[in-house]
Parts: sequence; structure tokens; C-alpha cells
Amino acid sequence: MAGLNISIAFFFSIVILCEATRKISKRIFPLKMYFCLAGELTSSFQMCACFLELKMLREIGPWSGGFGPDVSLTLLFLLFLVHGACFDGTSANPCVSVQEFLTLESSLWVTLAKLLSQFMGMEAACVFTKQYWSRELTDFHTIQNLIAQDCTSSLSASVSHGIFVEALCSFLFHLVTLRFQASFPMHRVPIVALTVTALTYTAGPFTGAIFNPALASAVTFACSGNNLLEYMQVYWLAPITGMLVAVFVYQGNIPRLFRTNLLYSQKTKYKIPKMKGNPAMSGDIRQGQAKTERTISHSEPPRRTE
Repeated sequence: MAGLNISIAFFFSIVILCEATRKISKRIFPLKMYFCLAGELTSSFQMCACFLELKMLREIGPWSGGFGPDVSLTLLFLLFLVHGACFDGTSANPCVSVQEFLTLESSLWVTLAKLLSQFMGMEAACVFTKQYWSRELTDFHTIQNLIAQDCTSSLSASVSHGIFVEALCSFLFHLVTLRFQASFPMHRVPIVALTVTALTYTAGPFTGAIFNPALASAVTFACSGNNLLEYMQVYWLAPITGMLVAVFVYQGNIPRLFRTNLLYSQKTKYKIPKMKGNPAMSGDIRQGQAKTERTISHSEPPRRTE
């Protein structure tokens, strides 16, 4: 139990450190540079560091700490609640950044800057977390250091099965985020956190349910079990494909590629009633016209006859 408490303290420390970095960066950098570079880098660092520690608990905890997957799933839900409250408009997910580009919410250069910051933040978090593990503050970290040289891949299914699972997870995740993107954060953040937790519970045993290319690159690409091409198909191509399908299903088009709505009609569903189809209304209009003519005729001055 002491090891779990230290891991929770690690989560708190990472969140506080990243939140302080956001506050300072927002004062130093221009707003656009903050969101493209500093904000995305900090959020990516926070997500990856917390994910690595949680992954370690999920793998080692059941047989070394005596707690089951319910603990790791609860921590995952709480972490995504914190991420949603702290990220300040950043995503730490390349698929979300590409989605914003395809829906005309950001330019090409802004998207490239975000992608670079996300991959850099994830790699920095990997280096930082491994240095933290090397201090062996808990038995979990000692075991993690022993097995770190031969890490196992998160992909425990066939490549085709993994592609399907990651694409489906990405599709559902992006469909939920698109549906609730205009909602209040008080409603949107718990729904997104619950969606991620449910997807991890369902698809975690097959691929880890990462559906984040930058996070997958930092966490599982260096592990044995599959080659680079297979990892790219499962953890890069599949999530991007799922995101594209989600945007198309939600909007009926992909604005950056084509504007024509192929799924939903643009016609209004309300019809204006025609006047000739309503006899009573037509009769009232005719009576009104007759009264107007009589009023005008009485108001005209009499003509003089000579």
C-alpha cells in the first residue's frame, strides 16, 4: 500500500509541476505560441508521465501490490478528470490536432508545431520517469527496473485485430469529443474521462487502448514483440483512420478535403404553409382588403361638378 501512496504522490507532483509551468509560460510567451508550443509540450509531458506510472501499476500491482484492475481504472478516470481540467485548451494528442486542421480550426503550421511539441513532450516524460524509477523509491520501481530492459509490447493481439481495435477506440473517442465539444467543461470532462476508462477496460487487454500516436511512440515502440511497421499500422494509421471516420460521420464531410455534405441534407425541416391551402385565412384576407377599399373611398373628398 505504501508503494501505491508514493505513486499517487507522484501523480500530484507531476500535475502541480505542469500547472506551474503553464502559468509561467502563459505570462512569458504570446498566446498563440503558448497554445502551439509550451502548452502542448507541458500537457504531453503530464499525460505521458502519468500514463507510464499508471501502466507500471497496472502491470506489476496485481501480483506485487495485491490490488486489482479496479484500482488502476479508478486512477485512470481520476487522472483524465484532472487532465481535462488542467489542459487549458490543449489536447496532447496528435489525432485531435489533425482533426482541428481538417475541420479548418487551425492552419498547417500551427498543426505541425503542435505535433512537434506533443512528440517532444512525450519523449521528455519518458526520460524523466525512467530517471524517477531508477531511484527505486518503492518495490514496484525496483521490479520495473529489472524488467525494463525487456519490456513487452502493449499489442497482445494480431496486427489486423489491433488495427481494428485501435481504429474503433479512436472513432468512439473522437465521436464523443465532437458531440460534447461545445458543452460546459463540467459536463464534457467527466464524459470524456468515462469514455476513456470504458474503452481502456474493454480494449486494454488487446492493444492497451492508447489511440494516441505520440503516446504510443514513447511508450511501446521500443518494446520487443513487433516491428516498427506493425506498430505504425496499429498505433498511428488506425487511430487517424478512426478519427477521419468520426469527423465524417458527425459532420457529413471533411471540410479541409471536401465541403459537400454527403450524409445529411441541408434542407430545412419546417415548411411554410401556403395561403391558398387555408380557406379561412384567405377569406379573412379578402374581407380585410374590402374594408380597406371602403375606408379609402369614404375618405376621398367629393368631386365638384360644374
